[in-house]
Amino acid sequence: MSELRFVTAGEIAGLLTFPALIDALDAAFRRRIEVPVRHHHAIERPEGEATLLLMPAWTAEGTEDDVLGTKLVTVFPANGARGLDSVTGLFILNSAATGFPLAVMDGRALTLWRTAAASALAARYLARPDANRLAVIGAGALAPYLARAHASVRPIRSIAVWNRTHQKAEAMAAALRADGFEAEAVSERGAAIGGADIVASATLSPQPLVEGRFLVPGQHVDLVGGFTPTMREADDEAVRRARVYVDTRAGAMKEAGDIVIPLASGLLRREGPGGVEGDLFELAAGTAPGRGSASEITLFKSVGTAIEDLAAAELVWKALKTT
Repeated sequence: MSELRFVTAGEIAGLLTFPALIDALDAAFRRRIEVPVRHHHAIERPEGEATLLLMPAWTAEGTEDDVLGTKLVTVFPANGARGLDSVTGLFILNSAATGFPLAVMDGRALTLWRTAAASALAARYLARPDANRLAVIGAGALAPYLARAHASVRPIRSIAVWNRTHQKAEAMAAALRADGFEAEAVSERGAAIGGADIVASATLSPQPLVEGRFLVPGQHVDLVGGFTPTMREADDEAVRRARVYVDTRAGAMKEAGDIVIPLASGLLRREGPGGVEGDLFELAAGTAPGRGSASEITLFKSVGTAIEDLAAAELVWKALKTT
C-alpha cells in the first residue's frame, strides 16, 4: 500500500475547482453510496453547547476503487470570541475494498468546499438562469466560498455582503473585489435581500435573518447556517412564499429548524405542493420538479451529508494520484 497522505487546506484549494466539484456532487447523488445515520453529540460547555459530529459513508459499487470516509467535526460557536474558527475537523479516507487508510484531509477545508458546492448544485436546478445579483448574509468562513460557488453556476455580476459586524462585511467584500467581483458591504439587510436574485445565508443566528417580507418574485434562497432543530435563518413568511427543497429529506426534516419548525406547526407539508418538493437525490435524478416559472421564489435548505464529503475527498484523492 502507498504511504498515508496528509492533505492540507492549501493543497485542497489547489486541487479542487467549483465546476469539477459541483459535477462530482451531482454524480454522487446518483451513485450507490451507503450513508449511515450520522452521530450528533451535544457537548456542554460553560459558554454554551458545542457539537461533535461523526459522518461515515462509502461507495458500494463493488470495485477495487471503492472508497470509505469518515468526517469528524467539532462545532464550538463560542470560538468566535476567542478569535478561533467555530468549525474544525478531519476527514479520514480509506479504501473500501481493503479498509486501508489512504489519506487524512483537513476536514474544515473540505466542508467549506463541499457545502458551497452543494448550494451551487441546488442553484443550478432552482435559480433563474439569468440570476446575476447575489446577497450573502453573514461574513464567516463559509461566505466567500458560497459567493464563488454560486458565481460558477450563474452569471453573478454584483455581490452584496451583510453582516452584524459591518467591518467583517467590508473585509469580505474587499477580498471578493480582489478576486474580480463587483462586491460591496451593505448596512441594510432588507435592501440587500430585496435587491438580489440569489440570497445565500450562512449564519449561526438564533433568530431568522431572511424575512419573507423582504423577498421579491423570482428569487432563490439558499440557507446553509442552521444545523439544529431550534436554529432558523428564514421566518415562516419566507417558507410560506417559497417552493421548498432540501439537500436530504432524512437530514433536513430531522435537524434543520428551518424545516422542522414549519413542519411541526403545519405551515409546511412533508412532500408535494405546499411541502418539501424535492431533495438533491430527486433533483439530480430528474424526478422532482424544479423552478416552474421566472416569478417563483425557491428555497433550498442544507444540513450537509456525508455523501458530499466523500465525493469531495474522492475528487481530491484522484487529483493527488495524478500529481
